[in-house]
Amino acid sequence: MLLFMEKEAWPGKVLVYQALGFLAIIAVCLLDEVVGLSSLILGNQSYICNFRETIIKMVIVLGVWLLVGGSTRRVLAHMRYLEGLMKVCAWCHRVEHKGDWIPVERFFQQSFDTPTSHGICRECLEKEKHALEQAREIAIGQ
Repeated sequence: MLLFMEKEAWPGKVLVYQALGFLAIIAVCLLDEVVGLSSLILGNQSYICNFRETIIKMVIVLGVWLLVGGSTRRVLAHMRYLEGLMKVCAWCHRVEHKGDWIPVERFFQQSFDTPTSHGICRECLEKEKHALEQAREIAIGQ
């Protein structure tokens, strides 16, 4: 998997290759109009130069290029955001940090230089109280 944090040049390359592709399309359209590329490829047919049509084609290609470029930038920004999310193991709750899976406490200590302490939230406290009461009732009933 390519991470943006490790490969900063990758998104720029995508946009450069995209731009080169659209510029190549524009160049072929212009070359066709100036040299008569279609008549050279398809044979000797009568050829009349029509720059207005070529300009309209190039403007349409430029418009498509702007739309595709904007969409690509949005997709790359979204990928960068998603890859920046902290990954936590669903089973052991360790955190991935620089390729290693470490306990949350050590992650906070290394990343934020923040000592951690353990506590219990209200919902978990209520669940634990309820579980203890059920265990007592079962123990008394036996």
